[in-house]
Amino acid sequence: VLRNALHADEAEVEKCVRDVMKEKKIEHKDVGFKTNLHISLLQITGYKKLYLDVENLRKVPYDSDNEEHEEQLIELWNLLMPHENLKARITKQWCDIGFQGDDPKTDFRGMGLLGLVNLVYFSKHYTSEARQILSRSNHPKLGYSYAIVGINLTEMAYSLLKNGALKPHLYNLVPGLPQMEHFHQFYCYLVYEFDKFWFEEEPESIMHFNQYREKFHEKIKGLLLDYGVTLTLQN
Repeated sequence: VLRNALHADEAEVEKCVRDVMKEKKIEHKDVGFKTNLHISLLQITGYKKLYLDVENLRKVPYDSDNEEHEEQLIELWNLLMPHENLKARITKQWCDIGFQGDDPKTDFRGMGLLGLVNLVYFSKHYTSEARQILSRSNHPKLGYSYAIVGINLTEMAYSLLKNGALKPHLYNLVPGLPQMEHFHQFYCYLVYEFDKFWFEEEPESIMHFNQYREKFHEKIKGLLLDYGVTLTLQN
């Protein structure tokens, strides 16, 4: 009965709670147990659903013929560079916010639309922080490619969700169904903390990026081992 409950849809959770209580002969007047079991089942089934939602977004390739995709990309530029107009859709200006070439769509190949949605979310909800980090990323000695690193951190957030490492964080944060919003918020935490980490570590050059990325990844994995953890960026 419990094994089936772990794969239930949200609408079936209430029935699963009743079935478990009946099977284990737990009195229905034990409201505390009933409430806690209900929340736990929502969290467990919700985590699986969140992973599927994130995975589905990752599988959507960036399509320059899709108006919505293009609008999000332009929105990213406008949020980060409000005083500078794009001279064209394909332009070297994209390098100013840390893309590799003159057409950002090629940089979204690994993480698909998820990479863009994360970048836009951080820039929209933490605009001043995003602009500040973009400015810091242009440091003459410690600089890095803002957008490329952002997409790389999307991959980190995605892999932590996929392998279950985010469970303690999300279970502590959300008393019920975790939503896409909560994944985006964790991504924002990673972007903010990675920038601090990078400047504290003072790498010799961007050529050592993978080494420091892995060190940061290990740090986050260590924090997530604490069952009381919540990793959030306060607005």
